[in-house]
Amino acid sequence: MIYRDFQGLKLSALGMGAMRLPVIDGDDSRIDEAAAKEMVGWAMEHGINYYDTAWGYHDGKSETVMGNLLAEYPRESFYLATKFPGYDLSNMDKVEEIFEEQLKKCKVEYFDFYLFHNVCEMNIDAYLDRSHGIYEYLMKQKEAGRIRHLGFSAHGSREVIERFLEAYGKDMEFCQLQINYLDWNFQDAKGKVELLKQHNIPVWVMEPLRGGRLASLAETEEAKLKTLRPDETVPAWAFRFLQSIPEVTMILSGMSNLEQLKQNIRTFEKDSPLNDQEMETLLTIADGMVKKKSLPCTACHYCVSHCPQELNIPELLSLYNEHCFTEGGFIAPMALAAYPQEKLPSACIGCRSCEAVCPQQIKISEAMSDFAEKLNLG
Repeated sequence: MIYRDFQGLKLSALGMGAMRLPVIDGDDSRIDEAAAKEMVGWAMEHGINYYDTAWGYHDGKSETVMGNLLAEYPRESFYLATKFPGYDLSNMDKVEEIFEEQLKKCKVEYFDFYLFHNVCEMNIDAYLDRSHGIYEYLMKQKEAGRIRHLGFSAHGSREVIERFLEAYGKDMEFCQLQINYLDWNFQDAKGKVELLKQHNIPVWVMEPLRGGRLASLAETEEAKLKTLRPDETVPAWAFRFLQSIPEVTMILSGMSNLEQLKQNIRTFEKDSPLNDQEMETLLTIADGMVKKKSLPCTACHYCVSHCPQELNIPELLSLYNEHCFTEGGFIAPMALAAYPQEKLPSACIGCRSCEAVCPQQIKISEAMSDFAEKLNLG
């Protein structure tokens, strides 16, 4: 196992995420604790010392199971991370209640790493509203040693992350982002990493394989990679990409069976960053994957000035592309939850004024209608 330095600590470069633990009969709320125990045992034996869970994972069972399993090991032998569940706005006034319960569930007296969970368009205003007392409470726990390192995770836009950093950036020690070679340009992961670099905040990675989508590729795409690294597996390419980003300290993978864990540990036996040719090839493959399912909006904004509803069409098309590519998911609904009703895709009246000036000849009105239908906004 390779390790990364963080404030005097040696963190395993690969961390075990506890969002996709093995389950019984496909029921996400029924974790197969025996199988998970075997995985944690193998991880500990082979050098993984960072474990990431959260209040909502596995219908609230993840923290409890990880607490049970890690309790069998000396407390100083692992680093445990969990998060304040701000993805649910009803939790905003419950920070003390939730934190105390998390300590009990995880059977620990302190968390090595604690995060504001999922900073995004939907909750940024609430996170910045000091009347909830979230920031103050967590800082107090840090001063008391019950939180050793405080950070945040984000699925929001670069602009949302900037707002969060303006308020709390001086106290944030790390940031967890969705980064992989597909989202490097598609979700502007590159721009977000650059922003964090400006603030001297190291990067933690989630979704390195984009929920398994990058664990396998089309035969033609895999063949291109094999000519460059014949012995490298397809999932390993995703990890090598992340090993090529200097700002990345921790790479979390939500492994759901022992074989996945073993394969990933083998990958992390060495650092093997990509060279320029390999990086270009991988990003070209990613670009091709996105283009197959995405509308070619270039965000020129010609459409905006011709929309009688004054919709932010480029932004809506970007979310539409994400939703179509992912075949659902939470990112688009989460972002649109912050939109007023009159600015949602369902507000499009189908006048096609925008289409008359679109250089890419995108059928925008049809996309808006389809988007509204997909999200049941009608």
